[in-house]
Amino acid sequence: MNDVPQYVIEMLHITKEFPGIKANDDITLQLKKGEIHALLGENGAGKSTLMSVLFGLYQPEEGIIKKDGQEVKINNPNDATALHIGMVHQHFKLIDVFTVLDNIILGAEDVAPLGFLKRKEARRKVLELSQRYGLKVDIDAKVEDITVGMQQRVEILKMLYRENEVLIFDEPTAVLTPQEIDELMQIMRGLAAEGKSILFITHKLNEIMAVSDRVTVLRKGRYVGTVNTADTTKAELSSMMVGRPVQLVVEKEPATPGKDVLKVENLCVPSKLYKRDAVHNVSFTARAGEILCIAGIDGNGQTDLVYAITGLEHPTSGKITLMDKEISRASVKQRSNAGMSHIPEDRHKHGLILDFSLEQNMVLQRFQEKQFQNSGFIRFGKVRAYAEDLIEQFDVRSGQGAETIARSMSGGNQQKAIVARELDRDKPLVVAVQPTRGLDVGAIEYIHGQLVSQRDAGKAVLLVSLELDEVMNLSDRILVMYEGEIVGEFDPKNITVEELGLYMAGAKRQEVAEQ
Repeated sequence: MNDVPQYVIEMLHITKEFPGIKANDDITLQLKKGEIHALLGENGAGKSTLMSVLFGLYQPEEGIIKKDGQEVKINNPNDATALHIGMVHQHFKLIDVFTVLDNIILGAEDVAPLGFLKRKEARRKVLELSQRYGLKVDIDAKVEDITVGMQQRVEILKMLYRENEVLIFDEPTAVLTPQEIDELMQIMRGLAAEGKSILFITHKLNEIMAVSDRVTVLRKGRYVGTVNTADTTKAELSSMMVGRPVQLVVEKEPATPGKDVLKVENLCVPSKLYKRDAVHNVSFTARAGEILCIAGIDGNGQTDLVYAITGLEHPTSGKITLMDKEISRASVKQRSNAGMSHIPEDRHKHGLILDFSLEQNMVLQRFQEKQFQNSGFIRFGKVRAYAEDLIEQFDVRSGQGAETIARSMSGGNQQKAIVARELDRDKPLVVAVQPTRGLDVGAIEYIHGQLVSQRDAGKAVLLVSLELDEVMNLSDRILVMYEGEIVGEFDPKNITVEELGLYMAGAKRQEVAEQ
């Protein structure tokens, strides 16, 4: 007779409500020991809320949680940690001014009898975990100076450092490169083989098919069903998730590029971490009526290049021209007025004011325009009507509509709000950095369509993406960056994903002709 419980975690009939919205409506989720269980659903379907209930960040109005067959009460994350439940959050819980090492050990410090931190031992353990799982990080760097991709690795190391048995990954691959995603999939398989149980929130159907054992699908806060991954298809899962068939391939006519909109000449941007340039001698043009994609493994200078183009950093040398006007030293506002829209990589740091309402965020750059103010007084009715129109057009889901505080929205819906705002500004240049990060297949389909529409309307779209599928599907021209330099220029119709990967990894290089 076997008394071992079949499920390590059971969330039974969980209901969680917020003002104006029932985020989880009678959801049951059961996790087996040693399995990778994917949680799939649209933005705002309630996935992160459900996992936050399990991690003790929220208390449910109804329902119970069982661990190893015993009912447990998880009042806060400390209770979850005591039950060996760990979580990598979609929006990282890191302290920017602390080092990587300090962030990893924070709250789980090992101290000597007199209260001194056993720093050498902590350092050794972190380096050991980093090497064992292929999660390369600079443990002495400050978090504010490292890339988003590296911050993701820090979050994963934090969880592994605490020796958790139940691991919750909330959109863990949203900012990782294809190679890093493959490595993470291997890590997850290894963890499951060691007997750890993994809950894996993702929108990426390829990852679900590659790594999960079972999938639970949520839609608009309700449970749709649980299926064995081996018995389903991507098309079936996308239909379960969205409630309709989804077009997974971008359909577009060939590009007809026009005049130069953005010209970058011999641009150099210093590195914050090292004594060399993060961007070295980069030159290219982005033309009206084309989608130009900058591809590369995270940390090869794409972020620094975008910062220099958008005004968040200043280059040490080189020239940036927008619509025949030099903007190399212009402010962010001056660049915006000169004709630039920017969908930023970090939506919290550069995309939104989190404690403002959705409608206030929608008009951040435009509240001084005549349609939104009169003699210095905001026309609140006009702002509300404008925001509600964009909310409907881009299907931005929030509990209290235009009045919703941005911080309370799901990451995907925050992203949709930024994309809606930036594309509606009708500027000749759209700089789109990871525009579909954290979005579900239905939203990705819509955003891709909108970017193609921008191109067809004669805009220049500068796309920076780590998603190789997105790069190949969406771009008309591809530039590959490696170690701060452009090492290749390609037509996506004439190159394979595998060959592109070789250039991204630095294994191949071509002499890029001067523009």
